[in-house]
Amino acid sequence: MISANKSSAFSPNFCKVLVRYNAEGDKDLNLRQATRLRRLSDYLHQGRSRFMFELLVPPEKFQLDRVHGNKRAYDLELRASLMVQAIEELQAAGVEPDVWKIEGLDSREDCERVVAAARAHGRDQVGCIILGRGEDDSKVHLWLTTAAAVPGFIGFAVGRTSFWDSLVDWRANKITRHAAVKEISRRYQKFVEVFETRHKAARV
Repeated sequence: MISANKSSAFSPNFCKVLVRYNAEGDKDLNLRQATRLRRLSDYLHQGRSRFMFELLVPPEKFQLDRVHGNKRAYDLELRASLMVQAIEELQAAGVEPDVWKIEGLDSREDCERVVAAARAHGRDQVGCIILGRGEDDSKVHLWLTTAAAVPGFIGFAVGRTSFWDSLVDWRANKITRHAAVKEISRRYQKFVEVFETRHKAARV
């Protein structure tokens, strides 16, 4: 972690944390994380930076057992509720992100539940963005179009899906650096178009 004195020298627009937090997991661990995150939240909101919170909710073994070890079923049946519970618990602990960066959700209803939790009790300016989690194009396309139609989702963060294959090919000397840059740009721009088109259509 960068010290307060050093971090203030950069004056970032956002400071981001990546946190693995399962509300049904280790209670002592969750409490320690929430306490530390409260300190960070308070520090950043003293006019230093906006606060971006990347929330990952990895399954506990007993949760996977509920769905017979099927991680896809965990995503569809359990993860959204656990995300909402995590957001509510962290807020109750005094953790106040400006933006929640969350794993993609397949249904509009789940997206709406997450936004409702993120914006509860007067937090009307809090936004949510979708991350790509390294999934393939079709899955990311679904997540982007689903989230973009829900007020409160303000953008996305798709990294590996945009650049990974091109970087692997470049490193293996299968394509040139120029070709890799061009393909990464093309793929990312496509995701921008997907999100913005759906975002605008939902507001007509």
